[in-house]
Amino acid sequence: MTLTLLDWAVITGYLLLMLLLGLYFRRRSSQSTEDYFVSGRQVTWWLAGTSMVATTFAADTPLVVTGLVYTQGVAGNWLWWSFLPSGMMTVFLFARLWRRSGLLTDVQFAEMRYAGKPAAFLRGFRAVYLGLLMNCLILGWVTKAMTSIVGSALGKSETTSLAICVLFLIPFTGFYVSLGGLWGVLWTDLFQFVLKMAVVIAVAYYGVAAAGGMPAMLAKLAAMRAAAGPGASNITGMFPDFSRGLTAEAIWTLPVLTFLVHLCVQWWAFWYPGAEPGGGGYIAQRIFSARDERHGLLSVLWFNIAHYALRPWPWILTALAAAALYPGLEHPESGYMLVATTYMPHALRGILMAGFMAAFMSTIATQLNWGSSYLVEDFYRRFIRRDAGEKHYVNVSRIATLLLVAASAYVSAKLATISQGWEVVLEVGAGTGGVYLLRWYWWRINAWSEISAMATALVMTLALHKWPIFDGSAPVIFAKTTLTTTAVTTAVWVLVTLLTPAEPDDVLLRFYRKVRPHAAGWRHIAVLTPELPQTRDLGRNLLAWVLGCAMVYATLFGVGKLCFGQVRTATVLLGSAVVCAGLLYRDISQRVGAGSSEGADA
Repeated sequence: MTLTLLDWAVITGYLLLMLLLGLYFRRRSSQSTEDYFVSGRQVTWWLAGTSMVATTFAADTPLVVTGLVYTQGVAGNWLWWSFLPSGMMTVFLFARLWRRSGLLTDVQFAEMRYAGKPAAFLRGFRAVYLGLLMNCLILGWVTKAMTSIVGSALGKSETTSLAICVLFLIPFTGFYVSLGGLWGVLWTDLFQFVLKMAVVIAVAYYGVAAAGGMPAMLAKLAAMRAAAGPGASNITGMFPDFSRGLTAEAIWTLPVLTFLVHLCVQWWAFWYPGAEPGGGGYIAQRIFSARDERHGLLSVLWFNIAHYALRPWPWILTALAAAALYPGLEHPESGYMLVATTYMPHALRGILMAGFMAAFMSTIATQLNWGSSYLVEDFYRRFIRRDAGEKHYVNVSRIATLLLVAASAYVSAKLATISQGWEVVLEVGAGTGGVYLLRWYWWRINAWSEISAMATALVMTLALHKWPIFDGSAPVIFAKTTLTTTAVTTAVWVLVTLLTPAEPDDVLLRFYRKVRPHAAGWRHIAVLTPELPQTRDLGRNLLAWVLGCAMVYATLFGVGKLCFGQVRTATVLLGSAVVCAGLLYRDISQRVGAGSSEGADA
């Protein structure tokens, strides 16, 4: 793809704008680590929520979705659509609890909820494990994707493309992030999200047009399915093909097994960045930055709506266009860039590259700021130097950001594929989700519950990779492996919880007074605080959770049906979504008013 002088001017203007935003927020983020990492807790819901969406819209996302649709059909997206129940649980069961905690990072939760050396160890270990190791793995696979995009767009070798990302784009992002802190990240994310959405909508439009328009494209895909034989699945189907039934044999084959794992296990049992059971990571960071509980809840609600219902269809339509235009691709993920670079008008190619840079840099920016918050607040400040001034910790935060830049560059050079990174992250988090959900709602969970869960999941993942015991296709092996890891990990942490002592009452009392969780799982502690009104909102929160999931899934499938010209079905689905939205609006208005901080609900 040849870039003109105008294209380079667009790219340069985009980079200058990012730098100016970082410089603009430099003074505002330099007052304290609270300003640097959580924007002084003054962020509105729409800005925090849009930043979450922008972060999850990485450079690799359109490519991965294209690969899923190309090889497994639209239904292949259940790999990540299945995380919606976890996201909605964060909205209604955990967002207000996180905001009440008043924490700066979610890793600090360890020493708020637990006591003694196990709590300190858990906090320090998670700070390094998540902030450095897992964070660099995430940064590495995102960089790997951007390397592929740069090489495809500019015709450069992998070595040259990697050098452009590692020696320029990542350091440039790290520089403006280190200047502007979270304020800079939030506002650059807002601009980048608008730019990215405009670009992917344009790519989808020109891709479908190149395939002859929507009716012609769907007809060609149907003809390709008919030519493939009676066993071929429908690429536009939104659910897997269950035509073989749920026999004992079929359950252990693709696609039944993988779908059941995604929908029934993955969302609550797996730790995954941006979809952690109970919230966490940069999702929790945005909640901490919100003005109050209401803004915190609404920020995650807007994130889930935009993330699952509004954002996917431009990618999916482009993937379908790639399947129609380029049947038999050896590397299906490359289909997205083929469509983008071949059919986008020459005049828009500078904007196309700026859009991909925005996708890359928005994720890099959040991961750098979030990761450095762990390294500084939960490791350096907690275990190395505890008595320095705020200016010192802000400066150390900037140094930590640059350290992550160098580490992520090294990891990206070592990763073989994009999928290799996210598969490892999913596997080492399998089975830990139950602890992250129950630690808020059951007083008996202790530090050893979390430690044993993390350790068992890691050991099981390493063991099953070294001594594989399953066969079949890669998705089936992945499903069986993660199911086994989940079962063993869950059994271990439940047993450890019951065999080890509970946390001291004084620690549990402080946590209960601060967060005010649902009283049913805290009866032992609730009776010690008769002066506090008991929170008993779990039933209404679960009802809101069901409504939220129904609203988003109905919108997701309704938009898809509308794109495919099935207007009657689309109308029913979108109408159902509106009804669910109205019920949710009434519930939120009644229970979570502006500035809400009360914990007791009817």
